[in-house]
Amino acid sequence: MSFNPNKYQIERRYIDKRPNVRPGTRLVSGTPGFFVAHDTGNPGATADNYFNTMTDRDASAQVFVDDKQILEIIPTGTGADRAEKAWHVRYNVMTDNDRYGDDANDIALGIELCYGGKIDTLEAYKRFVWYLAYCCNKWNKNPLTQIPSHKQLDPSRKSDCDQALKTIGKTLKDLIYDVAAELKGETIVPTAPYFEPLPEYIATTLIENYVSPAWFAEQKEGDEVGKTHFHNLANNLRGAVAADITVDGMPLPEKLPKSNAQEIIFRWLSPAWYKAQRGGDQAGMKHYNNLANYLRRAAGMPEE
Repeated sequence: MSFNPNKYQIERRYIDKRPNVRPGTRLVSGTPGFFVAHDTGNPGATADNYFNTMTDRDASAQVFVDDKQILEIIPTGTGADRAEKAWHVRYNVMTDNDRYGDDANDIALGIELCYGGKIDTLEAYKRFVWYLAYCCNKWNKNPLTQIPSHKQLDPSRKSDCDQALKTIGKTLKDLIYDVAAELKGETIVPTAPYFEPLPEYIATTLIENYVSPAWFAEQKEGDEVGKTHFHNLANNLRGAVAADITVDGMPLPEKLPKSNAQEIIFRWLSPAWYKAQRGGDQAGMKHYNNLANYLRRAAGMPEE
C-alpha cells in the first residue's frame, strides 16, 4: 500500500488580504518547513464559519478541516498559489525558534481541526490526518518531527490540538502515528471509544424539561435520595458541556456516564418518541431521536 493523494478533495477559497489575518506575504522558507497542529477551541464551528468570519481577527491559519471539507483560506503551496504567512503562533514565544530555527508564522502552515457540536469529530480527524500526511508527502517531511502541536510551541497559554483529540480518545502521539500510517496507506482505527461535547442548549433542554421536574417531584415526596440522584444527573449533563473541567486552563468536557444517557433515553425520550410515532408526528420522532443521539455521542455510545 502507499499514500493516496486523491482520498479527499482540498478546497481553496481564499479570504481577502488584510494585515491582521492574511498579510499576503510569502513564507520566508518558500515552501513550508513544518506544520503546526491546531484545533479551533470553539466546539461546533465549521471550516465555513471561519472562512466567513475572518474579518477583524488578530489571528488566522491557512487551513481549516471539519467533517465535510478541507478548506484552505490562505494559500499553502498545495495548489498553484505560493504559500503565504498566517498569524497562528505568537512571535514572542521562542519555542518554534529553538526547535526549527525560525518563527512558525514565517515558515510553517497552521492547520486547524474543527470539532464538537454537530461536527462528526472522528470524520474531521480522518481528514485532518490525511491532510497532514498529504503535506508531509508533498514536501518530504517526517511526521514524527515536523508536526508540533500549538500546545508544544506555546505550553503556558495553549492546549490545542490536545483538547479536541481528547474528545475522540486520541493523543498527540496517536495523531503523529496516524499520519505516519496514512503515509503508508494504512487505515486509521479509533484508539478508544470517543465522545463529543454535549451542546449547551441540549443540556439545558434536558435539564429544564425532564431532570428539574423530576427533582421537584422528589422534593414534594420528601425523597432525599431521589433529589440527590437528579441533582447529580443535572450536574453530569452540565459537565458534558465542558463547564467544570479544565486542562492547562482550557475548558474540556467530561464524558457523560453511559448510565446517565441510558436513563434519560429510556425514562423520557423513548416514551416521547413512541408517543410521537403513534400520533404520526414525524418531526417529533426525529426530534427525540436527535436528542437521544446527542446523549449517545456524549457518552461514547454508538448512534441509533
